Amino acid sequence: MAFVSRLVLGPDRKLRMLWRAVIFLVLANWGVPFLLDPAFSLAASRLRWPGELTAAAVALNELENFIVALVCTAIFALYEHRRVDSYGLPVAQALGARTAEGALAGVVMAGAVAAGMWLLGGMQIRGFATTGSTLALAALAWLGANVAVGVAEELWFRSYLLQSLWGSIGFWPASIVIALLFAADHYFFKTGENVWDVITLVSLSLLMCYSVLRTGTLWFAVGFHISFDYMQLFVIGTPNGARLPQGRLLEATFNGPAWLTGGALGTEASFLMYPTIALLWLYVAWRFRADRPAAGAASGTPGA
Repeated sequence: MAFVSRLVLGPDRKLRMLWRAVIFLVLANWGVPFLLDPAFSLAASRLRWPGELTAAAVALNELENFIVALVCTAIFALYEHRRVDSYGLPVAQALGARTAEGALAGVVMAGAVAAGMWLLGGMQIRGFATTGSTLALAALAWLGANVAVGVAEELWFRSYLLQSLWGSIGFWPASIVIALLFAADHYFFKTGENVWDVITLVSLSLLMCYSVLRTGTLWFAVGFHISFDYMQLFVIGTPNGARLPQGRLLEATFNGPAWLTGGALGTEASFLMYPTIALLWLYVAWRFRADRPAAGAASGTPGA
């Protein structure tokens, strides 16, 4: 009995960080969605979306993910007597320099990959897919949807979950676990995923975790996530999960080889992603070298 107690409880007689991470995963994957899924499924059916990739459909899905992540984080914040935003996402910094810099990085990366596809003949721009008054509405709708994507997914994967695993097994093992979970979530639940996109997703997830290590917050990652997806789904209009986004800016065709265009998966599965990711790794290491917090400082989490 004493062995079981030591296995489950730390010196402070509270759950060890590893068990908190496991419980978070169980609650976030099954517990809270079990309560929310009926309401969100009803909302989707009432809106009668035809299965197209629209800003509204993306926003509704990510709203549920955000609520799930927020509820689970709040449960553990209450248990640990901390603020909900203390796990790498301080609200006061939401509109700060880190978010803006991450957003700029996302625009540059997605833009560079698109430019490379165009220069190499893999992408042909035919004009604008959306014009007139509809354009402004579509731009705002996709911005809102991608804000939801960026905040929800970073809160879900790299806020409390990263901090609790970091406090238990160390930063890099925690980052690898989260990168594999992040990639698996896309691979098994998104149409057309392949090994090349998984490599991209693992690399980007590790990079976003690394940005937390260097800056002490997740806001660089959130800004990057928002703008990169916005560029993909609205500006470029690249395929995503074998579907073309509705209300996109550009009318583009992608007739090059899949290694260049990403095929049905779009920009993020292009081989051009790999050098741009490598460059962003170097940039984050160089840019934030003076800001790097001590290990665990960003989380404030106790040991395992």
